[in-house]
Amino acid sequence: MTVNISNLTITTPVATSSTNPVALELSGAEALARYPNVVTALADGSVQFSAPTKGASSKSTHRTRCEWKEPNYWLLASAAEHINMQEMTLTKVNSAQKVVISQLHVKDDDSPPVKVFWSKGNITLGFRETFNQATPVNTTLLKGVPLGAKFTVTLRVLASGALTVTASCNGKAGSSGSLQMDSSWRSSLLNFHGGVYNQVDYTDATAADDGSICIVSALSLSHE
Repeated sequence: MTVNISNLTITTPVATSSTNPVALELSGAEALARYPNVVTALADGSVQFSAPTKGASSKSTHRTRCEWKEPNYWLLASAAEHINMQEMTLTKVNSAQKVVISQLHVKDDDSPPVKVFWSKGNITLGFRETFNQATPVNTTLLKGVPLGAKFTVTLRVLASGALTVTASCNGKAGSSGSLQMDSSWRSSLLNFHGGVYNQVDYTDATAADDGSICIVSALSLSHE
């Protein structure tokens, strides 16, 4: 399957400019053309996302990412069902062995309803039932997902705020079961993210070769 990221927005580990150290965002088409060492189209139609731990980050963090995100935000009630299905392989992970691989995010806020992590060989989930909930509820979705193994993560969100996160790898599957976003999310503008977002702060001592790389081999986003 050819993965089409042309119209998605890519947050890169590259600085916006020589005078602006904040992470550069640009379209998928631009990222593939201008930074093929960061966002790479592979011969089989998949796309590789590379995020060295030491690089440009957003204003609020010292953590780098190479993430795709939907360019347009949406309300829960805008469609009966919102789905993000990403098939991917982690080929390298940072020294902390933890990286965000999929998100249901919220505009202008750093406390999203759903973050999915690859953490030391397991797929885990952080869920916030309430908008701006201080601490997410963390659960393990699927154990035994090694580096180099292809796996799939699917976020399915209903207009009611009911959602399910599932993960599968090598014939094994795990599910969050039905989770419920409460009414505080109804007016929030949301979007899906994926790729790699390092969960380790960079410092002056961070090794130049530390970082995370994933290959996205299938991606499906729908709002129907």
